[in-house]
Amino acid sequence: MKRALYLDDVRTPLDIDIWEVVRSYEELVEVIKKNGLIQYDFVSLDHDLGESAMLEYYNNVKDNFELDYDNIKEKTGYDAAKFLVNESMETGVRMPIVYVHSANPIGSANIMGYVNNYYKNCGREQACVRVQIPHKIEEQFLMTPEERIARWKKSK
Repeated sequence: MKRALYLDDVRTPLDIDIWEVVRSYEELVEVIKKNGLIQYDFVSLDHDLGESAMLEYYNNVKDNFELDYDNIKEKTGYDAAKFLVNESMETGVRMPIVYVHSANPIGSANIMGYVNNYYKNCGREQACVRVQIPHKIEEQFLMTPEERIARWKKSK
């Protein structure tokens, strides 16, 4: 039976029988290198995977509709999408279906555009879409909207 891989630093899908969870770009790379791309039917990606990504989201994306990757120190779901495409190209293994479950609309669009361009060039349906996967947020990451703003929103 093949598997599904879920990249997110704070969410955990409710259906844990389907999803194997990885918490960072580096962990995704490690799992794919260990198990092989061929083992996965689906991969679902979050875009923002750390503190600097959340700062960028709350200070540029949310209000200004801009995303500057120079402001993000850690690897993102976009980097993960690039890795998956490269891995597929290098190994000749068909890339799994990739979904995006990120709340970041610009990051989501970047991932979908990149993956769908690869699918198109492989003669495949452009099936990378934004989805909602039922999930829970790990308790240590639960915050009210006010706490999120206090943590990540810079005052002007």
